[in-house]
Amino acid sequence: MTDLRDFPITRKWPAQFPEWLQLYSLPTPNGVKVSIMLEETGLPYEAHRVGFETQDQFSPEFLSLNPNNKIPAIIDPHGPGDEPLALFESGAILIYLADKTGQLLAQESAARYETIQWLMFQMGGIGPMFGQLGFFNKFAGKDYEDKRPRDRYVEESKRLLGVLDTRLQGRNWIMGERYTIADIAIFPWVRNLIGFYEAGDLVGINDFPNVLRVLERFVARPAVIRGLEIPR
Repeated sequence: MTDLRDFPITRKWPAQFPEWLQLYSLPTPNGVKVSIMLEETGLPYEAHRVGFETQDQFSPEFLSLNPNNKIPAIIDPHGPGDEPLALFESGAILIYLADKTGQLLAQESAARYETIQWLMFQMGGIGPMFGQLGFFNKFAGKDYEDKRPRDRYVEESKRLLGVLDTRLQGRNWIMGERYTIADIAIFPWVRNLIGFYEAGDLVGINDFPNVLRVLERFVARPAVIRGLEIPR
């Protein structure tokens, strides 16, 4: 049996199934990327809820796994060489899980790197911009009298949605007919922007019909429906 007791995080979140992959997360746009990926691939895993309301992400146990205090993070007891592997950063985890399972990321070089390109588009653009827009529209930023910061993120979010909408013209998924980790990375953020962040009207989401079309297909997938609620 794999012994995960060398990882301090297991003192706060004990592993009931130490042979399974351990997920430390919360159902945020970044968090559900990994839970959706795990549901899509069928890997056995155990989910642990990192509660922001109790500042679990700043606990010494969580920081021992991710010093950047962000979810999600994982421990795979059967990493490379069958040795335990700890990882943080959702994009890195998606690539790792795709390579581990041979699913949702092409192995041939051109399609592989094009998929990773769109994953980085989310990591470097959609995630940060949509997150800032959410702050200025729904959270503390909404009380700022100066609306220039909010409007800056509105315009950049519109631009990014336009890039995505153009890419999806005539395609079922970002990579065409093939559903990949790029879709898993991007569409939870689109869903959050127009749902939880309540910014659909601000960005004129109806001006991006291809984005809405593919979002509808994405959220209808059984693995996505399950993954959006994990960890409960």
